[in-house]
Amino acid sequence: MYTLYYSPGTASMAVHLALLEIGAPYQLVTVDIDTGAQHDPAYLKLNPLGKVPTLIIDGRPRTESAALLMMLAERHPEAGLAPPPGSAEREAWLQWIVYLSNALASTYRFWFYPADLGAAEHSPLQRSALQHKIEAVWDHLQSHLAAHGPYLLGRDISAADLLLAMLMRWSRNMPRPATEWPALKLLADLLRARPSWKKLYELEGLSGW
Repeated sequence: MYTLYYSPGTASMAVHLALLEIGAPYQLVTVDIDTGAQHDPAYLKLNPLGKVPTLIIDGRPRTESAALLMMLAERHPEAGLAPPPGSAEREAWLQWIVYLSNALASTYRFWFYPADLGAAEHSPLQRSALQHKIEAVWDHLQSHLAAHGPYLLGRDISAADLLLAMLMRWSRNMPRPATEWPALKLLADLLRARPSWKKLYELEGLSGW
């Protein structure tokens, strides 16, 4: 039994999707980030950084969405969320997860939290630079998916696509959301049609894209 500490629609989303895809038993514990519950002393004992998600694995708290996706894929190979170890596809899978985490997720942090850059709001120059950096990732992914898709590894879905779908969703209110890139929209549509996505929306009370 896993326990996922989560907040709806946040970085816990991809991990929740993975748990649903795997079909392993788990329980959810809501962390209300709007009220600052992520800074509660009891939660900080599990996750000293005060962020979501935290996943309890065999009694041990583990963090970081990308890392949790890799852990779950390795613990449940029957779910097919990762290619076989030692294969060329496995190498590409690891590469995509690290790329999405480094190039996109970290940039989103600055987009949504301007205080991390030392200001209450972005300057026009900062906002433009961050938007350009995020859109450059979409350009790269569009080229790859158009040539090798519909998923990051080709015909088969993997945990890397779950991470990508979550990050694409976060762009929905940006000046140019990820779904304006055709190959990315196709991947989003495929993910949104899956039972796991629909179940996650039901459980987390999400709506829209």
